[in-house]
Amino acid sequence: MDLLLGLLWYVVLIFSLTLHEAGHAWAALRGGDPTAYLGGQVSIDPVPHIRREPIGMLVAPWIFFVLSNWMIGWASTPYDPGWAARHPRRAAWMALAGPAANAVLVLLAAGLVRLGLATGYFVAPETVSFSHLTTAAGSGLDETLATLVSLLFTLNLLLLVFNLIPLPPLDGAGAIGLLLPEDLARRVQDWLAQPAFGLMGILVAWFLIGRLFGPIHLLAVNLLYPGVRYG
Repeated sequence: MDLLLGLLWYVVLIFSLTLHEAGHAWAALRGGDPTAYLGGQVSIDPVPHIRREPIGMLVAPWIFFVLSNWMIGWASTPYDPGWAARHPRRAAWMALAGPAANAVLVLLAAGLVRLGLATGYFVAPETVSFSHLTTAAGSGLDETLATLVSLLFTLNLLLLVFNLIPLPPLDGAGAIGLLLPEDLARRVQDWLAQPAFGLMGILVAWFLIGRLFGPIHLLAVNLLYPGVRYG
């Protein structure tokens, strides 16, 4: 097990999960629900998010890393179900705000890669992987920065794609309300909130992401390196 790689994974994962949940919390506050704000979650400080989900943010990532040499975890944001029932469209925007934060981080990482290529700091790699999206022209700290940027891009792309799968309890299911009349959105929201659907949704989404992410990641990498063909 590469401990340095694990530490880099963990830093990027906690940062990404924190911004994801802060996005949900901020959107809820803007929509009139201060629940997450009162819990301190409209913040890029990871501590209140870790306090709410210590297993998903402290324990599970390292279990995954020890077993498979890659890392994933989870976090959550509290909200008022009564507010969501009264304002299904606002709740849908709240659901989309988390993946939107991950999309911003993907674009940030892509911008850093393009800047590094333009300045000669990075070069296109011969092959790409989850933690090796770009290659440093130098060594030492430069290689560490290349790994950080690679993880920032790929991990947030994974979080974005996974959370947009339209199955409960993922954010994609919560965003369905934007496509429906409010009364129907409210009924669909109540129906999807049943615990059995949440468990089934996670299992199906875990199956789907293994088939969806590879082609999406490859497409994103080829867009990042125009003129270089990976596949």
